[in-house]
Amino acid sequence: MTDTKEASEKLVRDFLGSWQGRSLETICSGFADNAVYRNVPVKPIEGIAAIRAIFQAFLDAFSDAKLDILALAAEPGLVLVERIDYFTMTDGRKVVLPVTGVFEVNNGKITRFSDYFDLADFERQSGIKL
Repeated sequence: MTDTKEASEKLVRDFLGSWQGRSLETICSGFADNAVYRNVPVKPIEGIAAIRAIFQAFLDAFSDAKLDILALAAEPGLVLVERIDYFTMTDGRKVVLPVTGVFEVNNGKITRFSDYFDLADFERQSGIKL
């Protein structure tokens, strides 16, 4: 399978958009089994089982999530996304977080996903310690 610019971009847009539907299966469907997920500077999460667990924890903590793309640049197998993530916590608090994400795509699946953001700002707004 060829990871074209268009296919790589669609995979990432579909993943980011899937959070509003809150289906763990749909959210995780674009990831390779050996994918690595990083909330920089937190320790990397390796493998789909561990990624599923952290995404489930996020779904449990947030009643709503909207990942709003501000800018996106794509090459075959590589997508960079500047976005604002809007979360509503289960207790009603709102989190608004500027994020830049880097996605590597191989054979139609996300193999690396790294989010860069202000960790202290996220923890202060959400009450969650990553």
